[in-house]
Amino acid sequence: MIVAKNIHKSFGSVNILKGLDLHIKEGEIIAIVGPSGAGKTTLLQILGTLDQPDTTDAFSLHINNASVTGLTDKQLSQFRNQHIGFIFQFHQLLPEFTALENVCIPAYIAKKGKAETEKRALELLDFLGLSHRASHKPNELSGGEQQRVAVARALINKPSVVFADEPSGNLDSNSAQKLHELFFELRDNFGQTFVIVTHNQELANMADRKLVMKDGRIVES
Repeated sequence: MIVAKNIHKSFGSVNILKGLDLHIKEGEIIAIVGPSGAGKTTLLQILGTLDQPDTTDAFSLHINNASVTGLTDKQLSQFRNQHIGFIFQFHQLLPEFTALENVCIPAYIAKKGKAETEKRALELLDFLGLSHRASHKPNELSGGEQQRVAVARALINKPSVVFADEPSGNLDSNSAQKLHELFFELRDNFGQTFVIVTHNQELANMADRKLVMKDGRIVES
């Protein structure tokens, strides 16, 4: 599903990632853990094509059997829209839109029809226990509900892989536990691969595989 080789990333004179190699199988749930500053989010952003590594001849990144190395910004945007979903610590829902409208946005960017998109969005919201909240705006939803709307938005285009950066970091313990269980239910029902950066050890220990980062390297798998 994801094969990355020789990932380097520096900011000025600081080396954040130091030649990482990574292979993630289809349908795996991977947790990336480690202390702050280890490079976890930087790695996630590069794997998700939101950031570029330092230029090296040996670097390569394949997602869902497609090489994304060397794609233009426009091509990368199209690839992300079609193949990748993102869940962030702060849900980043647009406050002026309803839950249903927020979920639909990636599909509209992909130029999918309104009827087809809303049907898919309502199915996802129903699966996530939010069909009765579809017409509510973010400020009318609890933190857990907002994050589940963000999950539905990440899934609307049926991505091959979902990247999540501290997805439960802003939730209370009960909502966090429900979200963690949801990832595994989604994998079992929809077959997505999940790559999750987290400080939550309970979530990390639930994952199929835990990658421990330290000082820009994977030190334990």
